[in-house]
Amino acid sequence: MNNFMESVGANPGRSGHRRSIEAARILFDVREKLSGLFGADDPLRVIFCANATEGLNLAIRGLLRPGDHVITSSVEHNSVMRPLRRLETDGVELSIAQCSPAGVLDPADIIKLIKKNTALIVINHASNVTGSILPVTEIGKIAREHGALLLVDAAQTAGCCPINIGADCIDLLVFTGHKNLFGPQGTGGIVIGPRVDVEKMEPLKRGGTGSRSEFETQPDFLPDKYESGTPNAVGIAGLGAGIDFVMAEGVGKIRTREREFAGRLIAGLKDIENVTVYGGHNPELQTATVSFNIRDMESSEVAMLLDEEYDIMCRPGLHCSPATHITIGTFPAGAVRFGLSHLNTEEDIDTALSAVRTLAGRGR
Repeated sequence: MNNFMESVGANPGRSGHRRSIEAARILFDVREKLSGLFGADDPLRVIFCANATEGLNLAIRGLLRPGDHVITSSVEHNSVMRPLRRLETDGVELSIAQCSPAGVLDPADIIKLIKKNTALIVINHASNVTGSILPVTEIGKIAREHGALLLVDAAQTAGCCPINIGADCIDLLVFTGHKNLFGPQGTGGIVIGPRVDVEKMEPLKRGGTGSRSEFETQPDFLPDKYESGTPNAVGIAGLGAGIDFVMAEGVGKIRTREREFAGRLIAGLKDIENVTVYGGHNPELQTATVSFNIRDMESSEVAMLLDEEYDIMCRPGLHCSPATHITIGTFPAGAVRFGLSHLNTEEDIDTALSAVRTLAGRGR
């Protein structure tokens, strides 16, 4: 990112000079990296967005029309639920597949909700609250059998879990850059699979693209159709560096390490009296995101004490996913969430467990 600001600093596609050309080359290079990471065939179908939320809105609002039916789960982020709830008021029919109290989804429950007008199934790859990994491949096969598209929110898994949009039967994959891709905030996007008819998918915004400037109508080719306005080129350059790190480490290695971390953290928390751990408690079927509560303590109080007394940063509350907390029985109080990454250590986990044990042992 420093190199981009010091040596490039130009707007890609908006000029013919060498710095603008270099900026455009950097963006295309990152598209190719993302295509390789997610098993996509065409880098031009990788669309950059400001974040996963924008990518989800682009897909949901771009594809669904009044009279369409859409299915989602009861453990979705508000970046899915709020656009869907808004479209309900426009005549889009919404069905929600109920997950178990552990946040686990049975694909058979998706089949029960399929209708003749089901156009889209929207599912997160893993919950941002419990870490539970949903069976997206099975759901993708169901979607194809019934002529629907599958949109997967991979904000929690892109970079730390293997993803191949072809093998996993994913039609649209939304990712964010600032989590397990180790990029900066304000980066993300959507990968559009070959089954999606982009002629029928409306852009979220329209404007300058640096191409076809003689026309006052939006270009109909990719990626320009969905990328109006000056891009966050410096952020995308940083995202490319993050992807380089992920690819050098290996997604499989990252997944193995985070699975071990999740197992260590879950086992340690379950062993502490007065602590309730949420989710399926199976590190094979979840990310290294683990949520818990301490009896008779508000999650916000626990988080404050962990920060102030132990220098441990976590997130309390509802995590922008009230649907998940209703599902697991923690609404409206919420829970404390630890989000581990490949860069944590076993010592970090042990320190956190020691701190939670001390807090849980305090008298009320």
